[in-house]
Amino acid sequence: MFTEHKSYTTPGVYLEQIFPTPAPELVTAVPAFLGVTNVTGREANQPKLLKLWTEFEQFESSKSYLTHVVRGFFENGGLLCYVIPLKDCEKEALEQGLAVIESLGTIDLVCAPDIMKNLGPEWVMIEMQKLVLNHCDKMGDRFAILDSLPQKTETISKILEQRNQLQSNNGALYFPWIKVFDSVTKEKDLKEKDLKGEGLEKVPPCGHIAGIYAQSDRIYGFPQTPANYALEGVLDLSARLSNPELDEFYSKGKSSVNCLRVLNSRGIRIWGGRTLSTDPDWQYINVRRLFLTVIRWIERNLEDVVFEPNDFKLWIRIERELTTYLESLRQKGALQGRTSQEAFYIKCNSETNPPEMREMGTVVTEIGLAPTKPNEFIVVGLIHGTTGVNTTEASQPK
Repeated sequence: MFTEHKSYTTPGVYLEQIFPTPAPELVTAVPAFLGVTNVTGREANQPKLLKLWTEFEQFESSKSYLTHVVRGFFENGGLLCYVIPLKDCEKEALEQGLAVIESLGTIDLVCAPDIMKNLGPEWVMIEMQKLVLNHCDKMGDRFAILDSLPQKTETISKILEQRNQLQSNNGALYFPWIKVFDSVTKEKDLKEKDLKGEGLEKVPPCGHIAGIYAQSDRIYGFPQTPANYALEGVLDLSARLSNPELDEFYSKGKSSVNCLRVLNSRGIRIWGGRTLSTDPDWQYINVRRLFLTVIRWIERNLEDVVFEPNDFKLWIRIERELTTYLESLRQKGALQGRTSQEAFYIKCNSETNPPEMREMGTVVTEIGLAPTKPNEFIVVGLIHGTTGVNTTEASQPK
């Protein structure tokens, strides 16, 4: 598109090149951090956009994990986040915060570290984590990073018990907690204490991990698994699993808990990239985030199709624009296949839009993406309606 024409005084035919303005790049790995701050009154539940760690200082609270979580996000490569101040660590406050971020179309990650400060029994914390997962499932365009439960003695059985109560395509669980400098201890003071653990504070790892998501997206793209990255600003883990314990952990088929590990000469790293899904198609974080990002792109760039006549012209437009976008993903390595036909397909025609669907005022498109192997498609139905884009998910061959 262009905004002005050259003025020609002599009659005739002129060739004028028109270069369309490319759509802004879709930003990924933008988290919403829900937690307790020193903000009160009407300012509570109002999202605060942060681009620098120093911007958070005005919201710090000694009753919150947010200080360490947000700092860890920026230390590990995060560039942009939102902080949603909650009045306390209770279920009602979390529900209010989740309702507020429904309108935030710029986020694609959700972290709620301060629910781990709830003073109730462990099942209450798990119920609050389920609220976060339900929110992500409902929205269909974001992914939850969850923390393992705080425990004095972290055992495999306890972590597996927590994991077994959490089921979702749109979330991942990380274990164990991390140890960082507390808010008052300086590095020189820590050395004087001979690194005996004094001056360290246990905090949830979700902020540091969200920063790794952002770092990985920026360097390799969102289809890359955010694993095997060294965590910055982390001095130790609250628990270390030995190799035999890890073997036991994974031999039980419970590798959907993503462990943090201390590796000799390689630092503390993320050692897992699984979701909380029981569906084999959605077990990997990078695959799930690929689909969530595609849906976000469609909502952003094709939101107006519901107001156009549901006919051949519209179907051609949808297929053309989606083909251009998905081909760009294939060229970046997000989809597998030497040709476009091996990497994806799009179907928007009279078959997906029979008369009864057209009378309902909806536009239905079927897409198949091959994120792991050529010609092995995960199929998603996209339904454009007046309320936005809804999806129906089914795994089947083309």
